[in-house]
Amino acid sequence: MKKLLAVTACPTGIAHTYMAAEALQKAAQAKNVDLKVETRGSVGVENELTDTEIAEAHAIIIAADTDVDEERFAGKPVVQVSVAEAIKNAEKLIDEALRLDTPRPTSADVVAQVEREKAKRSQERKGFYKHLMNGVSFMIPLVVAGGIIIALSFIFGIEAFKEEGTLAAALMDIGGGAAFALMVPVLAGFISYSIADKPGLAPGLVGGMLASQLGAGFLGGIVAGFLAGYIAKWLKDTIKLPKNFEGLKPVLIIPVLSTLAVGLLMIYVIGTPVVAIMDGLTNWLQGLTAANAVLLGVIMGAMMAFDMGGPVNKAAYTVAVGLLGSEIYEPMAAVMAAGMTPPLGLWLATLLAPKKYTLEEREAGKAAGVLGISFITEGAIPFAAADPFRVIPSIMVGSAVAGGLSMLFGAKLLAPHGGIFVLPIPNAVENLLLYALAIAIGTVVTALMVNALKKTKEVPFTTKKNTVNVSGQ
Repeated sequence: MKKLLAVTACPTGIAHTYMAAEALQKAAQAKNVDLKVETRGSVGVENELTDTEIAEAHAIIIAADTDVDEERFAGKPVVQVSVAEAIKNAEKLIDEALRLDTPRPTSADVVAQVEREKAKRSQERKGFYKHLMNGVSFMIPLVVAGGIIIALSFIFGIEAFKEEGTLAAALMDIGGGAAFALMVPVLAGFISYSIADKPGLAPGLVGGMLASQLGAGFLGGIVAGFLAGYIAKWLKDTIKLPKNFEGLKPVLIIPVLSTLAVGLLMIYVIGTPVVAIMDGLTNWLQGLTAANAVLLGVIMGAMMAFDMGGPVNKAAYTVAVGLLGSEIYEPMAAVMAAGMTPPLGLWLATLLAPKKYTLEEREAGKAAGVLGISFITEGAIPFAAADPFRVIPSIMVGSAVAGGLSMLFGAKLLAPHGGIFVLPIPNAVENLLLYALAIAIGTVVTALMVNALKKTKEVPFTTKKNTVNVSGQ
């Protein structure tokens, strides 16, 4: 017997999504056809289709008025209609899907399927990290925009924003009063969204706002996000209602119950200890001795270079960004200096010893220089991928030096991104000249170390009579 699969989705995700699913299921039952329907409503994805089921299916019916990821159905015949069409003509759609011929999968389809399965396994292995990074990815644009706008307000003087009605005050209201105020709620909201889909957004945002109001900072936001996500997911999976009342779950039952639960837990149970932890961390950072501050800068600097935009890099960056909300600016300076150093150091290395690099690497060095001044550490990846055992230790040492010197010099950075382009903004960086020196020294250390470890490439040079190959030492 041929097996069919279907996906239904409407813009609101409340009524038509489930009406279309029910119509298709009734039509399939009447025709004795095996059909499974995935609904993508406001409560999130339910009855999700697995890769195995997709592989075994004869055809797919997509009844949707919103975007549906069709890549997972590569190689399968697809009938695509609106949800209204599925409600009105479900039997006709079943017949049409059964008549379709299943094409033989191409090699590209097989490769795509393997890649999807690898990605799915990778996500399952990294659930906690995936959810956290989802929140961080939505938070970072707010932090970057807010931080740079706050820095712009300092052009008029470090305390000019205190005078009401001035442009400096307006910039501070935009950057600090609005963008930074949304930082923790958005972090928590989208951690929760990653876990529970749409039902997790409301309790996550509310939990994050409470964390901010209680003074629990970004740590409280992270706790609130995971708490809200798993409570909303549990309610979504546990509460079962008749189809006629399913629309109440996403708009009434789950938001009210999950938000109430998260709110009460944050206020009466979780908030106080997290505030104490955050206060302790803040006091510890503010009371660091010079030696301990340098050690912290060295560690965070090495983390920034270790995987160049990967989990370790993002962990250091996230901590530094989170501390901005507590008006602790030194780690942010150390992290940005350390993140700029790897690509800048490799660019400098290609200039100092061009014979140790291929033509392609020398061209990549130019691009790395541009990425480096923009605080995009990923510019070092091509070099690290080609020669990890020499490049990664070198950039880690250079970044550790830059981060340690930044902390030693007492540099503070109020803007969480922008690289060299935020340095000219008055008062955006404290101890600017010494900060620039830290970046320069880290860059030079990286270049010298990587060139000391690398061997000369075999490069051809041309004479008038012939071409001679010179082997490396």
